[in-house]
Amino acid sequence: MQYNQRKPKQQYQNATNNAQGHLFESAIVAACNTYRDTGRGEINKTPEPFRVLNKSINGIFTGRFTAHAQPDFQGTLTDGRSIVFEAKTTSCNRMKRDVLTTEQQNALERHTNLGAVAAVCIGLEDNFFFIPWTVWRDMKEHYGRKYITARDVEKYRVKFNGTVLFLDRVEESK
Repeated sequence: MQYNQRKPKQQYQNATNNAQGHLFESAIVAACNTYRDTGRGEINKTPEPFRVLNKSINGIFTGRFTAHAQPDFQGTLTDGRSIVFEAKTTSCNRMKRDVLTTEQQNALERHTNLGAVAAVCIGLEDNFFFIPWTVWRDMKEHYGRKYITARDVEKYRVKFNGTVLFLDRVEESK
């Protein structure tokens, strides 16, 4: 039997990406708590549509996703507007437009049409950005291609102090 070198490398990369995504979302949740504590808004992580099928005695369970995922975070700002956004991070130097599912894109579009703050919060090259949905949606028109780099979206960069302060742009504080 021949050893496949790609499989362990892919498994390692998948585990790394998964851990990076969980850390990124945790940093956003910490910012949501800060915004709640300071009265700027009530924003929460959207639970995954998931159903437990079987539970075993030792705590292991079998489950399945029951619907397409919605955007990761939703809530209300102090001015009464809704806020909804998807969170994505990568260790690469670019982020493709199509990392959002069709359902996530449709949800962001619907919320935009109703007047909500709709966006995509991304981690890219050790920086963090909060990009309005309309800019993300029309990426090809704004940047000439269907991916972005950190340089492209510098004006949407947000502060980071151990939490991803998605409501606080770096540019506004200069």
